[in-house]
Amino acid sequence: MIPPNRSALPPAWQVQPLDGRAILTLTGDWLAQSGRIPDFFDTALGQRGDSQTGRETLVLDITGVGRWDSGLIAFLWDVRRAANDQDVGIDTTGLPESARKLLGLLPDRLAERRTAPRRRFRPLTWLGGQTIGVLTEIGVLSILLGDTTSGGARALSGRARMRAVDLFANIRDAGPSALIIISVVNFLIGAILAFVGAVQLRKFAADIYVANLVGLALVREMAAVMTAIVMAGRTGGAYAARIATMQGNEEIDALQVFGIPVSDYIVLPSILALVFTMPLLYLYGCLVGMMGGFVVSIAMLNVTGPGYLNQTLGAIGFDQFAFGFVKSIAFAILIGVTSCRIGLKAGRSAADVGSAATRAVVTGIVGVIALDSLFAVLANVVGL
Repeated sequence: MIPPNRSALPPAWQVQPLDGRAILTLTGDWLAQSGRIPDFFDTALGQRGDSQTGRETLVLDITGVGRWDSGLIAFLWDVRRAANDQDVGIDTTGLPESARKLLGLLPDRLAERRTAPRRRFRPLTWLGGQTIGVLTEIGVLSILLGDTTSGGARALSGRARMRAVDLFANIRDAGPSALIIISVVNFLIGAILAFVGAVQLRKFAADIYVANLVGLALVREMAAVMTAIVMAGRTGGAYAARIATMQGNEEIDALQVFGIPVSDYIVLPSILALVFTMPLLYLYGCLVGMMGGFVVSIAMLNVTGPGYLNQTLGAIGFDQFAFGFVKSIAFAILIGVTSCRIGLKAGRSAADVGSAATRAVVTGIVGVIALDSLFAVLANVVGL
């Protein structure tokens, strides 16, 4: 037995001809961690049918080998590949059984490296793939929206499969907790509209019409759009990050194993919370924005408070409020469905959580603006 604590002997090899064969003799300790494993040279085997040695078989002799590990197997693999290249047979009967099994797991030749085919830009193929991807995603979103709608109908009939505590928690996060940022954004928007309008209308002695400008712009467009953008960045990103985290912690898988519908347990409370709170935040944003315009008008123009209020009430009709109210509900559904969908299809790593939140924010903002343009065309068609 070889003492385990003795110093390692340097590995060495030698090829000698004997009786028409070649003997590969190995000596020393063949340990990969020593870093002294020698290389095997193909020229050591000569040529098949060599006139001097006439060898066609290589016999392995490792009786002089002490300790060995994968370093010996790697060397023998080089020997076998060199022998196969020169059509020289190998006799491995002198190897231990464990070494023969390890060597047998390795291929006779290295796999040829195939160069990757050069990709050509095919615009039709790219367009077709993108179209199929978009249509697939639209179909998945439609199914998710349908499941959520059916869950909402069951909730109205008292057969809801969601927890009331989840709904109230989402309403609190999407409503009262967002009042400060909604107030700041809409107040500044109203002030900016009043300032810009005052600079131009004052030239024509039409100061009082600043109230019309601020009121119509807020009620018809700005309050609904800015509130939706804020909610897409604040609440939509939070929804996507929360669901992506649940995906990474395998909580979604656990719900599916127990047979709990994800659309009812997670998606439905989130969307309903936005549907309940967004119209109210829209009305609140209109009020705060008009206050911002009122402050700027009183400070810059020769306008009285009652006159500003009377002009605002006369310029804004109920149909304008109804139009903005409907838009806010549509924005809420868009933000809720897209954010939950992005969270559900996120990966399971920590980086995927951040990516899901970013995609949800970007998708929500772009979707709100695109949907608002559709509402503008629709309003023009119906004459609003």
